Formats: sequence, structure tokens, C-alpha cells
Amino acid sequence: MKFKFLVLSALFLFLLTASNCSSSSDVPIEPKEDEVENSDQKVEAEDDVEEDYSTMAVPADPGSGLEWEFQDFSDDFNYEAPAGNKGDAFFNKWDDFYHNNWSGPGLTEWSRDIPFVADGLLQIPAKRKEGTNKISTGCITNKTRVQYPVYIEVKAKIMNSVLANGIWMLSPDDTQEIDFMEAYGAEFSESAQASHSWYEERMHISHHVFIREPFQDYQPKDAGTWYMKDNIKWREDYHTYGVYWRDPWHLEYYIDGELVRTVEGKEQIDPLFYTNATNPGDMSNDTRTGLSKEMDIIIDVEDQDWRSSPASGNQADTYTPTDNELSDTEGHTLKVDWIRIYKPVEK
Repeated sequence: MKFKFLVLSALFLFLLTASNCSSSSDVPIEPKEDEVENSDQKVEAEDDVEEDYSTMAVPADPGSGLEWEFQDFSDDFNYEAPAGNKGDAFFNKWDDFYHNNWSGPGLTEWSRDIPFVADGLLQIPAKRKEGTNKISTGCITNKTRVQYPVYIEVKAKIMNSVLANGIWMLSPDDTQEIDFMEAYGAEFSESAQASHSWYEERMHISHHVFIREPFQDYQPKDAGTWYMKDNIKWREDYHTYGVYWRDPWHLEYYIDGELVRTVEGKEQIDPLFYTNATNPGDMSNDTRTGLSKEMDIIIDVEDQDWRSSPASGNQADTYTPTDNELSDTEGHTLKVDWIRIYKPVEK
């Protein structure tokens, strides 16, 4: 009897142990509350990690035997610069105005009190100047000029507006210009009472050479100057826009890391001899220098006169924001996440 009791007791203990082991392996154990919070914070932190813009791959090839060198006047805008008191972090690299005393084209009126940096973004809003038909907005100019060979790229989100959003370069004498992001993002124009969808799907990438007196302007006008892809609405997201100014006769434009346009040679850069070193515009004497001058980097918003005051005078051709459109402050703010500049150097 005693032996039988011992056997049954051992069997009972075995079954109880087996049951407990099964329970611990098959039934999930809820994590403690602090473990859940720590896990959520870790996931959130991982989601917030953004790749360092200075170490991201440059889509352009610097050339044989060369590599890219990051330039310290690039800017990630990871600081605060209130509109009225921007501080050293901003002013060490930028002026909060155009590169001369001009206040802007057409109905534009640039103000130093408009651009600001917050939430890791350069922001340039637009609003009505009280009591006028003018658009009060902003323009900034980098304090370090660039010259070929140089690669410049920005990450930006354009406005939901008929206003021009521009990131571009211009020589100090206003005779040579490279536009690597020029956009008009709205779907509809209340002023023209017409669709604006042709523009909302296209990004303008081009260059100009000018004669100032008497004023003459050449820019290419082929279809390739208006880039579109997969019916993208450029205002809906951030995109990267870049240009490799390789030499006076060679430009490469990049959007979202893809080479989308190449312009090269004298007949594409300056077919009208406007960059002649002597007698600009004299086609019998070829002393063309191409896009050879130092340039300022400019980021701005404009109400351009060819749109707000068209030559036809017709309302159907007039694109300028209405008060109702301007009341959408979020939609009328150009946002730039970063701008980076590289020079090719020997390996």
C-alpha cells in the first residue's frame, strides 16, 4: 500500500510539473507597463531618425579620379531663427533678403520679417500686404558664392499656390542664372477661374543668360525645361532637386536622385552670344564665356509679373493669389528641409 501511494504521489507531481511547463511555454506573458512604454519609445525614436544629409549619396558623378567634398556653408536648418531675430546660426550663412536692393518682381514685396527657421525647416510664407494688392513674402541669399564645378541639392516642399517657388543661382551682375527648382503648385487659380493643373504637374528647370542694356534674355524653351513624372503633384510631398554645374557649357539636373535633363554645348547654353566677353550679342565675333561667373544661391517666393500682369490683360491669363487662397497659410508656405553643396576634389 505504501509503495502504491508513493507511485501515485510521484505520478501526480510529474503531471503537475508538466502542466506548469506547458502553461509557461504556450501562453504569452504580457509585458510590464514600463516595458511597453520603453518599447514604444524605441520604435518612435527609430522612426524619427533621419539620414544625415551630408553623408547621403550624391547622384551626380564628380568625374574621373574625383570625389565629392561637402561644403560647410550647406545648411540643415536644425536651429531656431525667428522671423524678426534670426540669430547667428542663420546670419553666418544667409542674408534674409535678395542679393541687391530690389524688392521683387510684379506684385512681389520681399520683407526681411517673413522668412524664418523652425521645426528643422526654412519656411517662407506669403500673405497679402494690408491695404494693397501686393504679396508680402520672402527671399534669402547665401553669403558664400559658388562657381563651377559644384553640385547643389535641396530637399523642399513647394506651396499649394499659383505663386512661383524658386531655388536658383544668379551672378552678382544679374547676367547669368541657373534655375534648378521653379514651381507653381496649385491645382486651380481663383484669379483666372481656370485649371492650373498643367503647372502643378511640372517642375521648371532651366537657365538664363542676359544682356542688361538694352535688356535681352535667352533661356531654352524646349519641352525638357518642364519636367513631369507619373502625374506627380509636386506640392504634395518633399522632393530633392539638384544641379551639377560641371563647367560653363554643361549642366545636369537631378530630381529625386535621378538625372532628368542635361544641357551642354555653346548652342544650348548661349546660342545668341549674350555671354561674349566683348560685344555681347555680336554673333559675328565669338568670344562666348558661357555660364562662367560666380553666383549667389537664392531661395524665394515670387508673384511674377508675366503671371500677375500678363501682356494680354485678360483675366483668364492672370494668375495671382486671391485673399481666400492666401488665407491658407500652410498651403502658402515654402518649406526647405536642407540644402547641401559639394565640390569635386581629387581622391
